Amino acid sequence: MQVKARTQELNAAVEQLKAESEERARAEEQLRQSLKMEAVGQLTGGIAHDFNNMLTGVIGSLDLIKLRMASGRLEGVERFMDAALISAQRAASLTDRLLAFSRRQSLDEKAVSVNNLITALADLLQKTVTEKIIIKFDLSPEDPWVFADANQLENAVLNLVINARDAMPHGGGLTIATCVEQEVQDEPLRHVCVQVRDTGHGIPKDMLDKVTEPFFTTKPIGQGTGLGLSMVYGFANQSNGRLSIESTIGVGTTVSICLPKYKQVESDPPFTASEFSTGQGQVILLVEDDDSVRLINQEVLEELGYRVHVARDGEEALRGFNDLEKVDFLLTDVGLPGMNGRQLAEILQQLSPRLPVLFLTGYAEGALTRADFLGPYMQLLTKPFTLESLAIRVASMLEGDVSAVLE
Repeated sequence: MQVKARTQELNAAVEQLKAESEERARAEEQLRQSLKMEAVGQLTGGIAHDFNNMLTGVIGSLDLIKLRMASGRLEGVERFMDAALISAQRAASLTDRLLAFSRRQSLDEKAVSVNNLITALADLLQKTVTEKIIIKFDLSPEDPWVFADANQLENAVLNLVINARDAMPHGGGLTIATCVEQEVQDEPLRHVCVQVRDTGHGIPKDMLDKVTEPFFTTKPIGQGTGLGLSMVYGFANQSNGRLSIESTIGVGTTVSICLPKYKQVESDPPFTASEFSTGQGQVILLVEDDDSVRLINQEVLEELGYRVHVARDGEEALRGFNDLEKVDFLLTDVGLPGMNGRQLAEILQQLSPRLPVLFLTGYAEGALTRADFLGPYMQLLTKPFTLESLAIRVASMLEGDVSAVLE
């Protein structure tokens, strides 16, 4: 009887522990949801504030241009155009940061000299910090290269410098260094690291694990979205690299972005901007379902000297392709209604095997997905883009530079 009673007691204890465990799990899930909703609220407040400011700059500038044109006063119009463009570029940058922290931005990877990139950024970085902060550059004599998105790497370094600046409100020292890690056992690749070291107040140990979380910020709503380090962390991971942070209270913080070293430097040109290019009457089939985007792209291409045939979807594009005597280039959005841009490109390349195809997209899963997505004579350009970047890409592909699928 005692054994039976003891067994019943144990079973009751097990059931009680199970119930308590389930209750604890429910409480933890409720807490996670509460924190998630709080984070979303912080994000919404910061992003809405920033986007509204940017849209005000765009809309206000365009309204002023319309008023000036209606009254025949064109003096100073360029000033408003520049203001609208700057506001739009800021909005695009914020979108990139949002995609980066979720690790879903489309990377435009190529061979990049890290030293050259930091040197080119030097003036901007000097202007970013206050006069009380002394910047030093300590660049590796090896001239290390990586295979990465140069723009995203620049943004990552700039974000780290801004964080370092904010950590030194009364001034201090800031060192930006590049180095090549020594070979580590069991790691197939050596890494190139960009380090940003400051002499600021440091980060408490209990916060070190949180600083790369999205939405984590010590700034008031509207002054920061908490996406800076999240963007850097997402970019490093998507680039098969890593982000490390070391900090001591009262001494300072060192943040390192480490990316796989690129070995075939000799066969690649330095990272430089290409010259602006124009067309010579080649026929471009432009496929875009958004009326405004289609109109702007058509105007841009015709301004560059191309003949443009437009279509709203894949079916209309196929009819246009069959009606035209010749199509030299396909420029298509990826996310078309019905038949998507990739399916359209595959059909047209069966009819014209060496047809260059440039996909336009505002979203992509990442570099690994793109490697599977793109085929021969295909490249991808992410929105938003400048007239110059579109001109360069189209011209280079028409000239035969279409072998590399990841550019």
